[in-house]
Amino acid sequence: MRVKPLADCQLYPFVDTAYLHGRAPEFVAQQLCDGGSDLIQLRAKNATPDEVRRMAEKILPVTRRAGIPLVINDHLEIARELGAEICHLGQEDFFDAGHTHVDQLKTQNSKLKIGLSTHAPDQAHRALAAGADYIAIGPIFATGTKPTAKPVTLEYARWAKANSTVPWFAIGGVNLQTLDAVLATGARRICVVSAILNAPDIAQACREFRRHLDSTA
Repeated sequence: MRVKPLADCQLYPFVDTAYLHGRAPEFVAQQLCDGGSDLIQLRAKNATPDEVRRMAEKILPVTRRAGIPLVINDHLEIARELGAEICHLGQEDFFDAGHTHVDQLKTQNSKLKIGLSTHAPDQAHRALAAGADYIAIGPIFATGTKPTAKPVTLEYARWAKANSTVPWFAIGGVNLQTLDAVLATGARRICVVSAILNAPDIAQACREFRRHLDSTA
């Protein structure tokens, strides 16, 4: 099945091991697909590379059947090895590691795309100059997912709407109560973690976000 182009992706939830609540990663991925997700990130901050690889190996067939790109957080080599569509890196994982352009991470004939986290306009400018395929903007609001991160506020989302030349996703504290305020900035792509993974029905939670996004398309 053809994988959905990044430019067409709006709803971007995670399989985050901090919120699995005993569920298998591939089960959660299937629920996210069933709910209408456009791309899915595997984020496993406290897992070993071998554990991340095993989880990714089980999730990838699920996302491939649905035609949804799989994003591997942090682990570039695993993304390359398994043929995942996207790798997402933080500022420290990319720039502090000495990289200046995403082409440095792509092997010959590789279709791997690179997404970068940004927390301020200067970081976004730097990520855009580095050729990021998309950027994450956040955290917009305070979030338990990253409790020490200072919110960048809706103002940064408005800046991204006016200045980003690649797809950008608002992330951080995005839930059904804050979504309308996020969309009012002009944002049309969102990352959602705990608001979906903590819901009693993951697929239904995705559908509710999907309805909001579709109504503003």
